[in-house]
Amino acid sequence: MAEWLTAKVVENKQWNDRLHSLRVETDFPTFKAGQFTRLALEIDGEMVSRPFSLVNAPDESPLDFYFIEVPDGVLSSKLANMQAGDDIWVAPKAAGLLTVDQLPAAKHLYLVATGTGVGPFLSIAKTSLVWDLFEKVVLVHAVRYKDELAYPETIAEIQANHQDDFIYVPMVSREACDFALSGRIPQAIEDGRLEHRTGLNITPEDSQFMLCGNPAMVQDTMALLIEERGLKKHSRREPGHISIEKYW
Repeated sequence: MAEWLTAKVVENKQWNDRLHSLRVETDFPTFKAGQFTRLALEIDGEMVSRPFSLVNAPDESPLDFYFIEVPDGVLSSKLANMQAGDDIWVAPKAAGLLTVDQLPAAKHLYLVATGTGVGPFLSIAKTSLVWDLFEKVVLVHAVRYKDELAYPETIAEIQANHQDDFIYVPMVSREACDFALSGRIPQAIEDGRLEHRTGLNITPEDSQFMLCGNPAMVQDTMALLIEERGLKKHSRREPGHISIEKYW
């Protein structure tokens, strides 16, 4: 297998001054929703690569990567300036275990993300498997400012296709927003606002959580769910209720 696939940029969608969706065309093999691959560019004679989650569903094209431009970032600053027609390298396979096929059975699935961590969950929500496995799917997306709530058309389409089964909960922490919850995800769980918003109770019997994004959110949310709600971390050897992705 080749070390890298040659890909062509078809769109660089800019959501705000730092957030981008890079869409690229290449002959990419089958993957599972929730997985990631690597993007690479040759910079100063060296191949520089980073992992990025696939936002598109496995049967969709082009490949879609949601990322934030990091100040002085070696690769992200280059990606942010790419234009349609530019060439880029893509790793020839996907990896990662943040997929619904490895989850124990439950009624409700919570896809909980901060920032660009929402990417793999959009991929999951666009597939049929997740709706076959769970009665309700809750997407929680926490950001600092409301202009960071990207992919509104995608979320609206998911809502239209699964009106009775999909619950979208935006959270905005640094400005007033009348349609979103305020504060951090752990706080909204601890004080009951998330359950009030969704109309669902978080219990070991009914709930599965997938967490992706800021490491502090992931760790704090997991600790709260374990200590106060009786959930436990999931692994293949010891099935539980909480699956996590270490995003950086």
